[in-house]
Amino acid sequence: MHELAITQDVVDTVCERAAGRQVHVVRVRVGMLTAVVADSMRFCFDLITEGTVAEGARLDIDQPPGALHCRTCHSDATLTDLVLLCPCGSADVEITSGRELEIISMRVG
Repeated sequence: MHELAITQDVVDTVCERAAGRQVHVVRVRVGMLTAVVADSMRFCFDLITEGTVAEGARLDIDQPPGALHCRTCHSDATLTDLVLLCPCGSADVEITSGRELEIISMRVG
């Protein structure tokens, strides 16, 4: 379950940046192609934040879909799963989104 390690890194970063202030909301962008399960990340977040300035904070997760550009037919397509193929059948694709894994914002008080 890689969600645990990823979430630990998020919480460590948020707590460091909060500089002792209480964290109320953390918003992350986790692209579909990262294969992170949002519910697992939320579960881990609740566990990891116990005893920190982020305890009780809400975790908001944006999960943009994957997208690719096909080098064969030169079209752009949205991915509906983890199979990296263009609808034309080509595997010669460039991933243009869906691999994001970033903290977008946090609300502290």
